[in-house]
Amino acid sequence: MLKQILLLLSIACSSILNSQPLEKDPVFKVSLPDIKLKSYEKDSTANALVLYEYGKSYVDRQDYDLRTNIMRKIKIFNKEGFDKANVTIYLYKGNNGNYERVDDIFGTTYTLVDGTVKTTELDPKDVYREEYNENYTIVKFTLPNIQEGSVITYRYTLRSPYMRKYHGWEFQGDIPKQYSEYNTSIPGNWLYHIKLSGGKKLSTNDMNIEKRCLEMYNGAFADCSIGKYVMKDIPAFIEEDYMTVKQDYLARIDYELETFRGMDGTITHYTKTWKDVDKELRSEKDIGRQIKKSVDIEELLNLDILNETDQLKKAKGIYNYVQNNYTWDESFHIFKDVSIRNIIKDRSGNVGAINILLHNLLRESGIDVKPVFLSTRGHGRATKLYPVLTDFNYLIVQATIDNDTYLLDATDKFLSFGQIPFRCLNQFGRLVDFKNGSTWIDIKPRTQSSTLYSLKLHFDDEENLTGTVNTRTTGYHALGSRKAYFPNPDNYVSELDESNEDIVISDFSIKNSTKTSPQFSETYRINYQAEDISETIYLNPFLFPFFKENPFKLQERTYPIDFGYKDKYVYMLNLDLGDVYEVIEMPKKTRLALPNKTGDLNFSARLIGNKINLIFNLSFNEAIYPPDYYPYLKELMSSVVNTQTNSLIVLKKKS
Repeated sequence: MLKQILLLLSIACSSILNSQPLEKDPVFKVSLPDIKLKSYEKDSTANALVLYEYGKSYVDRQDYDLRTNIMRKIKIFNKEGFDKANVTIYLYKGNNGNYERVDDIFGTTYTLVDGTVKTTELDPKDVYREEYNENYTIVKFTLPNIQEGSVITYRYTLRSPYMRKYHGWEFQGDIPKQYSEYNTSIPGNWLYHIKLSGGKKLSTNDMNIEKRCLEMYNGAFADCSIGKYVMKDIPAFIEEDYMTVKQDYLARIDYELETFRGMDGTITHYTKTWKDVDKELRSEKDIGRQIKKSVDIEELLNLDILNETDQLKKAKGIYNYVQNNYTWDESFHIFKDVSIRNIIKDRSGNVGAINILLHNLLRESGIDVKPVFLSTRGHGRATKLYPVLTDFNYLIVQATIDNDTYLLDATDKFLSFGQIPFRCLNQFGRLVDFKNGSTWIDIKPRTQSSTLYSLKLHFDDEENLTGTVNTRTTGYHALGSRKAYFPNPDNYVSELDESNEDIVISDFSIKNSTKTSPQFSETYRINYQAEDISETIYLNPFLFPFFKENPFKLQERTYPIDFGYKDKYVYMLNLDLGDVYEVIEMPKKTRLALPNKTGDLNFSARLIGNKINLIFNLSFNEAIYPPDYYPYLKELMSSVVNTQTNSLIVLKKKS
């Protein structure tokens, strides 16, 4: 069968085999203007620039491997761009003895010395190969004689025996590109899903048919689809806070094999429907069989849980049992090494084992549950176009109780019932239902997350501010507080005290908070000395600022702002001036709103009698904002930082 498939890949494509060497292309040649170029007018901050990039994938007619020719011409503007002369190539090696390889590595550095262009060739001895892990080997080389202003060119050819995974192409990288072109030749026997990601438009998107490009010794033939994709003036992709992995947003093209049609009429479907996948999962040993396994609830659960008649209380009891008695080994396996028997015995296991145990205990107790596959934020977003099980690396549980739905994950001992880890907030997951078929569901937190500071202060006899601080966090803010406090309360208080050298903290306590309670509340006393200049006191009322700098610094952001959850920050101050001080200056009022009521900032300070009441309220009413909201968010956060940094209350003693 393998020999037959290899024969089918023979391509008689004269345009590929008989063309001139690509490095003779005038566009790829290094010109004097390339070397004299000082900066990129469309991005003056760029440390380097891809002047020209070319890729071509096809099947070699001699050995039937998938070949990919890659060529790049890069301008180095300054020392920060020197790392672009370091090239690393990852080569996959399978368990069946097949492996990828790289051939024909050539590179040249062009520099201007006393008005003359000097070229330095890459020495083959400076190409290194090393084992990366059990699945990958890496080949590395560095272009020689790099200087500020250099232009480098390099090319190589990848050879892969894996036609199931046609070579993809990244049009976008961490430096800007003037021109990126990718050419493909795909035999008609191979049908791929082709997905263009990143939201950027192609300047060229041509697809043609080449007749009889695939010929066999017995006279059988097929046509090839010839693709040409070009992007121009592609901005650099710069990572910033509040995003998932960059692979979710890079401008790129990917291929997923759907069907192979043999010359003998046989058809093999590689990309299946969800109906087919559901059927296979039902009998899969690490998912289907484990999900269907019975567990002895009377042996594992105590009588209080077994005898509980309230379904929600029973579910919470079972959840707490798994949460407190089984430890996650921090591995994300869901399709291998999942065993209910082993986790019950070892009390430790991967995410699949822990949450399937939770699922089975809830089901055996009469609670409606179903598993949910998802991809974590650090793994990349799963495609909805067709089933790709490797897109999923995590499993949680959906429980339906009294017509209310809860998403559960027992891997973290500090999660509240109905709360899943932040890593799981990646928009959607696949609900697995072996009876009715799987469906997509939204992955959203049940409640908004918030942080509230409430300060009640006055001046003592030594003119220091003193009083009480009450804080309350909910949602993911509370989860962070619980995980910081409960493992080591003394260390938590010490770090709180040391976080601001001008504030002394005493009488710390928490109120009605446990390691899994939905909110975390704390109270403590503070002593703070305000800045005193010539009988005038300058007081910044934000003793505990939420943001010290604006996290949004890009001129333009082309990908969403993904907070993961809706958010709210509130800061309230009640300052009693007594009969000693009077107000010289109060902070200015600030109001700013995001479009379509998706968020706002409200800040005001009022003097009522001899007391100052100040309130700061910042709301983000969406978990994810599209890129066109970036300028508004940037402006909003600039106002937040400015308000918290430069708002002053100016006081002086009454005469």
